Amino acid sequence: MSAPAAPRRTTGLGRVLVALYAVFAIAAVSRAAVQIAERFSEAPLAYALSAFAGLVYVVATLGLGRTGPRWRRAAWVACSVELLGVLVVGTLSLADARAFPDSTVWSGYGSGYGFVPLVLPVLGLVYLRSEARAARAGR
Repeated sequence: MSAPAAPRRTTGLGRVLVALYAVFAIAAVSRAAVQIAERFSEAPLAYALSAFAGLVYVVATLGLGRTGPRWRRAAWVACSVELLGVLVVGTLSLADARAFPDSTVWSGYGSGYGFVPLVLPVLGLVYLRSEARAARAGR
């Protein structure tokens, strides 16, 4: 008897999540690279956080797009870190605007990006949870 096939996450909602995360990865990494190269001294915290967010989006993209327990774990960690980052940075950016003279992807809970950075990790975590349940049920 052969081992069960690893679940495929690149169909349906999984494919949409991978595409959204890939867009955000490219956008955040590109934006941070330009900001850091051209004017890092103006807002080092904001620009470093944008770079960190970009790396989180890259890991989430790979974790959601690949199969296997390591990638699944990477996706869980990335989506969890992203949600925590959006909540913490969002709150801090509203509480102390002087600390964030320029916005990040996560500033104002992602308001500059239509709040997608706030919703995306929730969708990712819900999707990963439903996938884990389906795998346990043998589907």
